[in-house]
This record gives sequence, C-alpha cells and structure tokens, in this order.
Amino acid sequence: MRKASGMRLTNRLVAFVTLIVICAIFVIFIGGAVSFRKLGQDYLTHYLEGVVGVIDQELADPQGSQAISRWLPKLLKASNVVELEVGSEAGVVYAFQGLQPLTDPNILHQSRYELEHNPGFTVTMKSIPPYTEFTYSLGAMSSISLAVAIIIMGLVWGMDWLRRQLYGSELLEHRGRLILAGRVDENAVGDEQEWPATASLALDKMIAELKDARQERSRFDTFIRTHTFLDQLTGAANRVLFDSRLQSMLQDQETHGAVILIRITDWEELLADKGKAEADELIQDVGGILSNLIQRYPDTVLSRYFDAEFAILLPQQSAKEVKQFSNTLMNALDRLSPPAPLEPDNWCHIGVTFCASGERRGRIMDEADMALRSAQLQGSNSWYAFKKDQQFEDARGSVRWRTLLDAVFSNGGPALYQQSVQLVDGSPLHRELLSRIRDENGMLIKASRFLTAVEQVGFSARMDKIVVTKALHMLKSEPVTESISVNLSVEALLEKSFVKWLRDELLQTPRTVLNRLSFEIAEGGLVKHLDAMRPVTRMLVGLGCSLVVDQAGRTIVSTHYIKDIRADYIKLHRSLVREINLRQENQLFVRSMLGACADSDVKVIAVGVENANEWQVLKQLGINGGQGRYFSPENSAENDADNNNNPRKLFGKNTG
Repeated sequence: MRKASGMRLTNRLVAFVTLIVICAIFVIFIGGAVSFRKLGQDYLTHYLEGVVGVIDQELADPQGSQAISRWLPKLLKASNVVELEVGSEAGVVYAFQGLQPLTDPNILHQSRYELEHNPGFTVTMKSIPPYTEFTYSLGAMSSISLAVAIIIMGLVWGMDWLRRQLYGSELLEHRGRLILAGRVDENAVGDEQEWPATASLALDKMIAELKDARQERSRFDTFIRTHTFLDQLTGAANRVLFDSRLQSMLQDQETHGAVILIRITDWEELLADKGKAEADELIQDVGGILSNLIQRYPDTVLSRYFDAEFAILLPQQSAKEVKQFSNTLMNALDRLSPPAPLEPDNWCHIGVTFCASGERRGRIMDEADMALRSAQLQGSNSWYAFKKDQQFEDARGSVRWRTLLDAVFSNGGPALYQQSVQLVDGSPLHRELLSRIRDENGMLIKASRFLTAVEQVGFSARMDKIVVTKALHMLKSEPVTESISVNLSVEALLEKSFVKWLRDELLQTPRTVLNRLSFEIAEGGLVKHLDAMRPVTRMLVGLGCSLVVDQAGRTIVSTHYIKDIRADYIKLHRSLVREINLRQENQLFVRSMLGACADSDVKVIAVGVENANEWQVLKQLGINGGQGRYFSPENSAENDADNNNNPRKLFGKNTG
C-alpha cells in the first residue's frame, strides 16, 4: 500500500531549485579559481622564459657575461625569483640566493631551462607563485561579491515567488492529508485557492458521490434488515425475528420468561366488511398500545406474529410480574373501541405461557396457542395462562432488590468474571468483564437478571463506578500485554455527575493504562440517545480508550452511528450468532452489518460462539473476531487478579 510522502511539494521544489543554484555557484567558483590559477601559472612561465632569454643573450656576449653579477640580482628580485643557478657540465657558472622570508618553502615554483645560444648551459630557478601574497580585497573582488549577492537575492525572491505560486497546491495537499487521516466530512469542499483547480473540483465531486453512496448503502442495509426482521405496517418484529430471539433465549443457561399471544377475533370478517385500510388502522392502534406497555421491560420482543396476532417475549420476569402485565395489557386493549363487525366485549384474547432454558420453541408456542384458545372459550375479552409446574414464583420486588444491592455494594461490589475475545488469526483482543452478584442464599445471579433491577432502583451509576474502579486497579497491577473491556450503561452515562467522575478518574490514569481499556455501550440505548452520547464517546476516545458498541442487532436501527461516533469494535448480539449456520436470515443480517463497516476501521466481533460450525460460517462471512464458550469459558477475574504473578497465566487463563 502506498504511503503519503512526508515532504510537501513546495518544499521539494524549493529544495531542488536552491540545490541547483548553489551547485551552479559552486561549479562557477571552482572553475573560476582553476582558470585564475592557470592564468597565473601561464603568466609566470611566460615571464620566466623572458628572463631566461635575457640571460642567454647576455652570456653569449663576453661583455654581458662579465657584468651579469651586477644587473641580474635586481632583475631576479623584481621577478620574485628566490634561487637561480646557471651551470654546465663543468660546474656552476653563477648562483643567486634571495633573502626573502618564506613561510613555506614547498610552495616555490621550480623550473629548468636549456640555453639556446649557449649549448650545454642550463638555468634552474625557484620562484614564488603568482598571487601567493595577495589577500582578499573588497575593491578587487567587488564585482564577484556583487554577483554572488545578486544571485542570493534573486534566489530568495524566486523562492518566495515559487511559494506564492504553489500555495494552492499546498492547500490541496493539506486537504488530502486530512482526508487520509479520516476527516472526510470536514474537508468535503475545498478552498477556492486550491491548485490545480481541476484536481480540486474532481476531489469535491468524488467526495460528494462517496457520501451519497454511503448514505444509499446505509439506507439499503437498513432496508434489508427491516424487510427481513420487521413488520412493515407496525414496525414491530416479524415472526422470523421473534422465533430467533425465543430460540436463543431457550438455549441460554439459567434463563426464563413468558410468551404472550394476542389475537384479534373475526379479523377476516372485518377485512371483508371494512376493507384493508380500516383493518390496518386497528392493527396499528393495537401495535401502538403494546409497544408503549413493553417499554418498562428491557430486552422485550414485540412481534406481529400473524396478520391478526401479536406475540410478546418477556425474558427474566417472574410469574407474578407476567400476570400483572397481562392484566394491564387486557385493560388497555379493553378501552379500545374496535370497528364493527367486531364485538366490543369479545374481540381480543390473550394467551400466556411460561418458558425456561432447555424447552423446545415449538412446544412453547403450542402452549401459548392453547392458552389463547382457552381465553376465547370464555366468550369475552380475557386472558388465560397455561398451567405449568414451574412458573418462577420467586418474585423479587424493588424493595428486596434495593436491599440486596445495598448489601452487595457495601461488601465491595459485584463479583467480576471474565471471558476472552480473540481475533480471527487467534491473537487475543481483550477480556470482557462480566458482573455477577449473589442473593441471600449465596446463589450466583447473572447480569441479565439483575441489571433490570439496577436500572429500576437507580443504581446504574453506582454499579458502573465500582466496576470501572476495579478494572482500572486490575490494569495497573497486570502486565502491559493485558487489555480489559468494561460495560457502561447508557443510564449512567446520561448522568452528568457520573460522566464528570469518569472523566476525572481517567485523567488521573496513565495513558499506557487507558490504551488497554475498552468501554462497551449497548447499541439500542446509544442510538436512542445519540446526541447525548456523542460528546461522551468522543471524550472516551480522546483520552485513549477504545469504544465498543455492544448488542448490535438486538434492535433494528440505522447504522449511520458507525461513522458518527467512530467506534473501534462492534459486537453482534448473541441471538444473531446462535445457530447462524442454520439461519440464512441471520447470515443476511451479519453481511449487512459487515457491509456497513466495510469502508471504516471498525472490526465486527461475534458474541456467543458455541461451536465450530458457527465459527466456520462467521469466518466465511468475514467476521473479525469472536467471543464465547467455544474459545474460553467464563472464569473469575478477581482470582486471576490476585494471582497475576503466576508465570503460566495467559490471557486470563491458567495454561498449566
């Protein structure tokens, strides 16, 4: 993959031109110096040849040779000749030794000449090279100095002009760097000064088309999910999604709940008499009442099971709570005035059955249908519960929950368990901390059973503070290779006091610790309160923590939040992963989610992987990682924290 250059275009051109000019000045300077020296040498050689010619002529004249000692020293001194020797085979005829002080005798220029008019005679001279005693003179070198100054001034002006001309290209390059850094939306439209203008306009057009394609893809993904799992008239879940959630709940351990069927009697007569428009209006009214009533029960699934039949899945609710809800539901529907030919006092009936882990989905739906038929036999608007031995009568009111939770918090908070998350290549990602509490009898209660009560009694922030404090303590005491993920409730993040406390705690924590900490937020609450969650998520990411969107796919929502909050990981709800090798509709949903994350750095993690068949299909779909009992069981995190010096401890598990 190509990487962007770290040097700007303008700096490259400026450096290139500057280097060229400096090299040109250097070459001219070296060439001038060599030429200057060569001219001096030629001048000296020519001058000395003239002196030798005079000596040759004077030696040929008998009178001149007698007076050579009188006039020759003056000529040699004027010619900067230090030593001269005239000799032949017979010996030295004349020798001259100058008295000039020399700093370095090695610089003397030595030459030897044969005399033409006096064969057999030679002249050997040592002279001072030209310009040896010269120093720099501003007057003498003023022209060269002025030329160099003009070149430097021209270079500075030229560089400034070049920078001004290429300012637009710098803007375009800077914009490109921001886009590569992921800030596409902030730089969708370029500055008018960007150059080349055609490249800037082309980039604007491509970004606009990319944004439109992303929006269209998001709309298409939402369209696929809604048409696969939602009823188009009421917006509730359809039969496919309801059966999937019910099957997933029945396969989980230590889970229970109730299935409620609501049927509109004589629907076909209403459809034939009043038409589809008025019949659909009644369906919408009933769906609106049901949707409002289930808001106080988290993880509840409302489905339009058939044309005139609704189904409600109430997980982790006691028999007493289910019966109270059924009475409330019946009273709310009783106040609705159905159109003729429906009878106002005998138009809707409700069947209730209870379910627990290990039961078959088909048997549960048969029991709910039998209870519904029993309600119809009563001849009035009513509900009926299927008689079963196990109805979970251990109802716990808000007062008992508050008392239990107060005792848990006073004893150090919930017990922490952990489960590892690994990527497709087998490398560990992090360990998710899971909260557990014990009741009065010492029985361990999973988070899915007590988190609803925590929210109802207003202890969400209190619970999250304890868990976050424990997680930070564990990270500080564990090796730097360990990473931890902590769940945060949306209810706690909506409290300003909790957000302020969380910010202060994270600011007091070293950056190396924060880089190993992840926070998980449920998708449903995140999207519902997106405007309030946006600054909180930015704060967490800005401090160096990773952001994980949990329970993705539990509710059908648009995926535009992925680009908005810039999450690092998305964890799919376990109901989508359960038996995905047998459910084509779940595979379609996972493909849609992966497609929504394709043009981002978000990694999709599958939660609840139980066997190799599920994992194989998930890898074929392109999932990035997995979590579940197939990889590692849940184990106590606090025991591992106490024994973190064990050399055989590996990613939360003892490999010994």
